Amino acid sequence: MADEKQRWLPLESNPEVMNKVRKVSRYLIFFVVWSRTLLSRVPVKRPAACNVSQFVKELGMPGSWSYTDVFGLDPELLAMVPQPCVALLLLFPINDKYEQYRKDEEERIKETGQTITPKLYYMRQTIGNACGTIALLHSIANNQESIKPEKALKTFLENTASLDPVERAAYLEKDESIKVAHESSALEGQTETPSRDDEINLHFVALVHKEGELYELDGRKPFPINHGKTTTDSFLEDAAKVCKEFMARDPEELHFTVVALAQTG
Repeated sequence: MADEKQRWLPLESNPEVMNKVRKVSRYLIFFVVWSRTLLSRVPVKRPAACNVSQFVKELGMPGSWSYTDVFGLDPELLAMVPQPCVALLLLFPINDKYEQYRKDEEERIKETGQTITPKLYYMRQTIGNACGTIALLHSIANNQESIKPEKALKTFLENTASLDPVERAAYLEKDESIKVAHESSALEGQTETPSRDDEINLHFVALVHKEGELYELDGRKPFPINHGKTTTDSFLEDAAKVCKEFMARDPEELHFTVVALAQTG
């Protein structure tokens, strides 16, 4: 009888089960959000990361590189991510709590300063709902030596290499090859959630390793965010810690998902 009572305890009383429920919920929410706006190009049943990979492959991503779903940030789940992994894309909700944090962070960095390598590729976001496309470009542009992009991606990155972040944004506004692919994809922020009555702004940022430092690249911010030292070997674990910090600032929120850029072929 004691076993029966234990079996039917509320989920809230079992932290391990609740953590698993949250992880599954986050992935399912992201899958529905992403696939809803991709009906014209990709079957709904395809995993989220496959949709991203198709988008960039059409633009010139080599077949040996792709985006893969990260099902959790615990060590055993991170171990499932293919290596080398060179970037993480984080999807998270923009709300009043985050906006206040962003404002405080910007003021703090302006006062204390930070080190940014001139080799970092960064661009501002001036196109509405383009945060996903910009996060993709950030993840690829800062790993060109390994990825060796082709076609439209190669042309875009070569033509914007010497431009500043605002000029790169202006160039993107006029780039028809990327614009057409973006408009047909789900690489957008401010996306509708699965609930018909509940809307939430979702936003993408990229986490990359450059010159021994871990950077958060968000086109809405006036500058990149340096999150400290990292290495090629420790990047995935270090970037996962940054993702956990986003989640810890809003522990009741489920709308967090991570996608990794890795060599899979």
